[in-house]
Amino acid sequence: MPRDRKRPWFRAAEATLLPPLLLLVRRRWSGQEHIPRTGGAILVANHISKIDPITFGHFVHGAGRVPHFLAKVELFRHPLLGRVLRGTDMIPVYRGGQSANASVDAAVRAVQDGFCIVVYAEATITRDPDLWPMVGKTGAARIALKSGAPLIPVAQWGPHRILPPYSRRLSLLPRKTVHVRAGAPIQLDDLADREPTPEVLAEATERVMAAITAELETIRGERAPKERFDPRKAGVAEYGNPHTDPRA
Repeated sequence: MPRDRKRPWFRAAEATLLPPLLLLVRRRWSGQEHIPRTGGAILVANHISKIDPITFGHFVHGAGRVPHFLAKVELFRHPLLGRVLRGTDMIPVYRGGQSANASVDAAVRAVQDGFCIVVYAEATITRDPDLWPMVGKTGAARIALKSGAPLIPVAQWGPHRILPPYSRRLSLLPRKTVHVRAGAPIQLDDLADREPTPEVLAEATERVMAAITAELETIRGERAPKERFDPRKAGVAEYGNPHTDPRA
């Protein structure tokens, strides 16, 4: 039996979440044909709301795949949520040092086992004032270069209207429209045989962010800023709630 299957916890989440999503969300899905129906794959996306893993998971489910998210390790420590995450084969992400390398290695093993994994390119909800993709992290590029699996860029727009970034106030009515759009695989073949130096990873990551941004421009019908928002340059906390962090 293949490992990439719907385990009981995933089926429970599916039964709980899909009916209200079908009622409360207008779906505007496109590009699902770019997602391989079998075998390891990496979906790399922008992140605009704490609720978008649910709507994004719905999109991946609609493409016939089981989504396995990379999620920050703190979530696995929650008594109930942690049990759900482990029971659905989600992958804990550790930030910084050797622990971060362990997260990449775990993701590579999952892809090699035939999983379809989801990586948020910025590793957090965007800090850009207009919710465009920020400067990206190297995680997705590192996983793709190590595994050789197809790397699919995906843009999403609309979940922030259900739950604004860093807010706890749901807005379910009137019914919101959620757009999710997948693009053609990002080409990294010319980088695959090179030493993964900071320069190589930076080039691969820029291709990732450019591909996601292009898909989001299509959804939004407008052009993104020429320069991506960089939290470090702006003096904004990279992680956590920027509205409560004193550096924000």
